[in-house]
Amino acid sequence: MENRKPVLVHEYLTRLGGAERVLARIAHLFPEAPIYTLLYSEQKTGSVFPRSRVKTSFLQRFPRFLQKRVKFLAPLCPSAVEAFDLSKHRLVISSSNSFAKGVIIKPQTMHVCYCHAPSTFVWDVFHSYRKDQRKGGIMNFGINLVAHYLRQWDRQAADRVDYFIANSQTTQKRIQKFYRRDSEVIYPPVDVARITPTRENDGFFLIVSQLTPYKRIDIAVEAFNKLGLPLVVVGDGPERKRLEKMAASNVTFTGFLTDEEVVDYYQRCRGFVFAGSDDFGIAPVEAMAAGKPVLAYRDGGATETVIEGVTGEFFDAPIVELLADGVRRMLENESGYDPETIRAQAEKFSAEEFDRQIQEYIERAYTEYSAQYE
Repeated sequence: MENRKPVLVHEYLTRLGGAERVLARIAHLFPEAPIYTLLYSEQKTGSVFPRSRVKTSFLQRFPRFLQKRVKFLAPLCPSAVEAFDLSKHRLVISSSNSFAKGVIIKPQTMHVCYCHAPSTFVWDVFHSYRKDQRKGGIMNFGINLVAHYLRQWDRQAADRVDYFIANSQTTQKRIQKFYRRDSEVIYPPVDVARITPTRENDGFFLIVSQLTPYKRIDIAVEAFNKLGLPLVVVGDGPERKRLEKMAASNVTFTGFLTDEEVVDYYQRCRGFVFAGSDDFGIAPVEAMAAGKPVLAYRDGGATETVIEGVTGEFFDAPIVELLADGVRRMLENESGYDPETIRAQAEKFSAEEFDRQIQEYIERAYTEYSAQYE
């Protein structure tokens, strides 16, 4: 795509989560493209996104304590992303779950948005998000006002996108509902090649996740407290202290681990637990790449990746007793799970397949869009 001067846009490069790993793969496909982001942490992401390639917003000049509390900066994010000067570029690819899609560009510039989620914190999960903040009446009133403003801006920002790519059928439906826009599904890349499937295990169940309220790690901890089975929770976040206080001695928290360490846990676990609802969910696919069955809440992207009775099981509501029953069913069916079959399902979401689909889609879209200006 020579002479098209591609540029990438992403909300925050302050951690290496699933969305950032998708961006990293896109950045690999477009090595000449600069990356614009609202906030950047070289310590957390510099190994993947070098400083020389990253352009930051005026929010980067704010005090560090504010940068760590991005929800307080949310009212400023629309103006920050609109301030990016992308006038020299002919191709914009945004990797967005909130603000990145709102960049302002010239009519001749094509904008493709890879949408991880349609700003769910102001749309479909707004009420549960507000409840999770555990604030009083005055603070809730302020949250309502900010959310109303962001909801209006988000809807207008979606109209600036020329082409939407959804990371799952779940996200595709939400894009249609909230933005009234069509999209094409291209599943996120999962680096299955670095994970070797194995039938062996050390007897523990595994969670790999950010420790935030919507991930519902709390119901998994309560369920394993009652079951008495060993559970290892990998990851960190604002919920960690609360979860550790409620956990029995059979539940272990490791905190943040390197990718290599996480792979080791995937290969040694007995099964993987995915208690929350996500638009896709990379961790369950990584666990399946290790040949391990997954117990998932029957909602969101997991319904598109986990095959019931073959690569894992589902539970139907975020209730402790139902999750515990799902673990029981996994144990009953344990001898029926075939690591190679589970692995084959994970390979459908490989990084190589993602590369092929993204390149073909953008080439097709660019040809169609640029024809308007010939």
